Amino acid sequence: MSSNLEELEQALGYRFADRALLVRALTHSSSANEAQPGTLPELPLAQDNERLEFLGDSVLGWLVSEWLFGRYRDFNEGQLSQLKNHLVSATHLLAASHRLELGRYLHLGRGEETAGGRSKQRLLVNAFEAVLAAVYLDGGAEAARGVLLRHAMPDEEELAQLAGAGPPHDFRAELERLSRDRNLPRPQYQLLGEAGPGHARTFRVEVRIGREIAITGEGHSKKAAAHRAAQDVCRMLRDTPAEP
Repeated sequence: MSSNLEELEQALGYRFADRALLVRALTHSSSANEAQPGTLPELPLAQDNERLEFLGDSVLGWLVSEWLFGRYRDFNEGQLSQLKNHLVSATHLLAASHRLELGRYLHLGRGEETAGGRSKQRLLVNAFEAVLAAVYLDGGAEAARGVLLRHAMPDEEELAQLAGAGPPHDFRAELERLSRDRNLPRPQYQLLGEAGPGHARTFRVEVRIGREIAITGEGHSKKAAAHRAAQDVCRMLRDTPAEP
């Protein structure tokens, strides 16, 4: 590990009673597979963070749902779901991972290290979820809630953007409805490519409806790129009168 765990604990605002949980949360399978028992500090047997990631995903969803339920008392289930989808998205969690500089603390195998694993979105997001699970197991729900509120929940400015005019609009769902109402083929999405460094990846996704409509969108995740492409198609269809 390239930095002192005490630094990460200070950044998290939480000190572990069982620091082996934190070590495990930061251990990628590439490192665990290469390690011999006892070679990872404070971890007697080499274990990766995949089980913690599994738990962390559920803890994250529960705590975000609880927070939204209490804050937006007038929102219906669909509106709450849209906000939740944003707050648990890879793009949103990646930003939290960067703020905590989780990449500095990861245990990686040689191959993953060489391949730039410390800046890969998937590894960083998985590590954030694993760390959240480790905090939950070590200190309970209140400790995990505190870490989440400090590092992965929106500030007032972002909240105003997210909910000031209602929840984020789901253009992919709208495109499905428009296509159905106009008797068009169901939209099909295809990843065309990706570019840029791991911490600032850009994805290109094409949405195609039959043979006539094909529009490309870009974003910092495949989901965001697909959403942008769907938004452009929706705009085009709304501006085109439906055939009688």
